[in-house]
Amino acid sequence: MKTVLVVDDSRIMRNIVKNIFSDLKISSRFLEAENGIKAFQLLETNKVHIIFLDWNMPEMDGMSFLEKVRSMPDYKDLPIVMVTSEAAKYNVVEALQKGATDYIVKPINERTFREKVSEIVF
Repeated sequence: MKTVLVVDDSRIMRNIVKNIFSDLKISSRFLEAENGIKAFQLLETNKVHIIFLDWNMPEMDGMSFLEKVRSMPDYKDLPIVMVTSEAAKYNVVEALQKGATDYIVKPINERTFREKVSEIVF
């Protein structure tokens, strides 16, 4: 069973990601965090196979979390998909340069989400 960590300060967005992901029929366990600090705590105590990460959150934003995770050798290959309303090209480039595996712009298009997730082997 795969463990999916969904990090977003919006419970609605976390549920949307979980529901779409569940529709893919991949046997999964979901962990949720509303900011990067709580996500990092979950990551330290759970084996996670993929992370869906928002950019704008209180306490520790997505980019700070991404940089912290990518600085740790154990997580260098962990798929991290940014799911955010930050749609400017320079935001996408920055996230990818800092180690995001992929990038999905909100509002989430279910078809796009499915395509991107199916491309990631985890």
